[in-house]
Amino acid sequence: TLIPPVDVIEDSAGITLRADLPGVPKDKLSLQVEADTLTIEGEVTLSMPDGMEASYAEVTVPRYRRVFTLSKELDTGSVSAEFRQGVLELRIPKAEHAKPRRIEVKVN
Repeated sequence: TLIPPVDVIEDSAGITLRADLPGVPKDKLSLQVEADTLTIEGEVTLSMPDGMEASYAEVTVPRYRRVFTLSKELDTGSVSAEFRQGVLELRIPKAEHAKPRRIEVKVN
């Protein structure tokens, strides 16, 4: 399988993953979160015009797969995903217990 390049951006509210999956249609994309593991899989659909045959191909394994171990600080039940023009964007927020919180100081 091919390993797609992924950017991981963290901010105070969670993480964003951006994966490049060129040639993968939405119906051939699979995302799965199980316990603390995120799996991204996609099947590339490359079609040749009628009457043409590839004499050389760099993509001979038409499948992407990438697995991540997620921190316990992330809320895996609130993952959101968007897929546009071959780029998958996942947003995984931090769990409430892991978010920074302000503590109010009382004066007596």
